[in-house]
Amino acid sequence: MDDTQPAQRIRSVLLRGLWRDAIDGWGAPGALDRLPAARRLLAAGADGDDLVRLVRAVAYEAVFATLDVLDEGGPVHDPDAVGGWVVMERAEDGSPTGQALAGLHEDLLTTDPGGRDGAGLWL
Repeated sequence: MDDTQPAQRIRSVLLRGLWRDAIDGWGAPGALDRLPAARRLLAAGADGDDLVRLVRAVAYEAVFATLDVLDEGGPVHDPDAVGGWVVMERAEDGSPTGQALAGLHEDLLTTDPGGRDGAGLWL
């Protein structure tokens, strides 16, 4: 059995969840209503589809930047910081497996549930 299969499955679940909840969630009916600035823009005549596309693109960039920082494994821009971190797979019982989930930011586009590698964000 290939030891990378569980880690690949876990990283796919994580990245697809981020797409679903943090990026694509903004396309759900009423999602923009949570943002007063979006309500004002819509009331001023902004195109709703363009606004959803903008918010999703910003969410994608935020998720990508967060994953990039997690993938760095430490505070590369803070010379006074000590220590670091690792994103690690865990077993069904909750214990760490020792298998790091590295390079997450590199795979974010390829896990676009729409199968378009994020192309719809920049139309």
